[in-house]
Amino acid sequence: MSQYDFDLFVIGGGSGGVRAGRISGGYGARVAVAEEYRYGGTCVIRGCVPKKLLVYGSQFAHDFEDAAGFGWTVGETRFDWATMIANKDKEIARLEGIYRKLFENAGARTFDGRATLKDAHTVLIGDKSVTADKILIATGGHPVKPAVPGAELMITSNEAFHLKEQPKRIVIVGGGYIALEFAGIFNGFGSRVTLLYRGEQILRGFDEDIRSHLAGEIGKSGIDLRCKTDLTKIEKTKDGALLVHLTDGSTLEVDAVLAATGRKPNTGGLGLEVVGVRTDAEGAVVVNEYSRSSVENVYAVGDVTNRINLTPVAIREGHCFADTVFGKKPRSPDHADVPAAVFSQPPVGTIGLSETDARAKYGEVDVYRTSFRPLKATISGRDERVMMKLVVDAKTDRVVGAHMVGEDAGEIMQGLAIAIKAGAKKADFDATIGIHPTAAEEFVTMREKVKA
Repeated sequence: MSQYDFDLFVIGGGSGGVRAGRISGGYGARVAVAEEYRYGGTCVIRGCVPKKLLVYGSQFAHDFEDAAGFGWTVGETRFDWATMIANKDKEIARLEGIYRKLFENAGARTFDGRATLKDAHTVLIGDKSVTADKILIATGGHPVKPAVPGAELMITSNEAFHLKEQPKRIVIVGGGYIALEFAGIFNGFGSRVTLLYRGEQILRGFDEDIRSHLAGEIGKSGIDLRCKTDLTKIEKTKDGALLVHLTDGSTLEVDAVLAATGRKPNTGGLGLEVVGVRTDAEGAVVVNEYSRSSVENVYAVGDVTNRINLTPVAIREGHCFADTVFGKKPRSPDHADVPAAVFSQPPVGTIGLSETDARAKYGEVDVYRTSFRPLKATISGRDERVMMKLVVDAKTDRVVGAHMVGEDAGEIMQGLAIAIKAGAKKADFDATIGIHPTAAEEFVTMREKVKA
């Protein structure tokens, strides 16, 4: 008989925690989980899933416009924000129930409330106290606002999903995933969008061609993109609008300001310092390759570790944890060549190294790049161009990076990710017959190297 109430206590009911608890339960572990907000975590409740639903909704404006070129007569259209949000909320509630059931079906006990650590084996949830042999921190992260006067007037992605009214004029601050995705969403729904980014170019860390091509495309869509520009202050006007002061001395009057300037791990007030769990300067739990913290029986997965903050990565980390600790099959998550998509409009798909990083790692690389007008646009009349790029290690012919801006980029990149993860060479791409007519076929028909 174990001296503890549970073999595993998971703090956080998001994607990583759910996977870890479910798989651990399958190995026979006695599992419990505590969640203070809603099961499903950021991705399901206030992240990837509701965001993608809003992306779908916002794209209909373009679809209605494109239809005319194909002979359709579309009558007067009208968008109702409240209906969109209500239907989104219904779907999120359904998914939340599924996530809770995943735990319960694995035999886990669920606690609704904030959990903190009393010691390395004791968890407090309100006035309850339980013990566990192993503890897993899977509390995710939260959005942060820039430290400027009037920051309290800003919203974040958390609040953006629950706005009662659609802002007709909105400033979005940031140049990463979240900023670009919400810029496309609000623009598609008809809001006047100004996107501010203090850096030289959006999507820092991505391939340079991706960054510049996407900047040009979103500019065509009507988004007012202003790089090397930041806000200095926000004030509320007499009529309830927000006056945004910019670093160039100008001002903007808008209905909402969305901060998309980064996220930080949810480690504050958990009691980590009480038990000696080490965190870094950002507050992330420091872990080894098996997700173990500085305390032997305390582990952490997902965004709270600030490794690669993507839902599928958190799920893989949680699964590897369960295999290692309860399945007796030591397995560390592989963080190399993780594919990713940005659901901007147009979307971005990427896998592997950027051209800059590949040159730094391999020295000599071959680059293949193409840009073309997609077939649909030839009749719709839309001014858009797709960009695709392959980066190849010249010595081995291995494809070390693939990048795309264009419709279905995420779907296409998932297939390429398998090939690149398996070590495919450019010759393998060349030997593959394309599916015609598709945009994806361009990845296997590019033959001319970009001249250095």
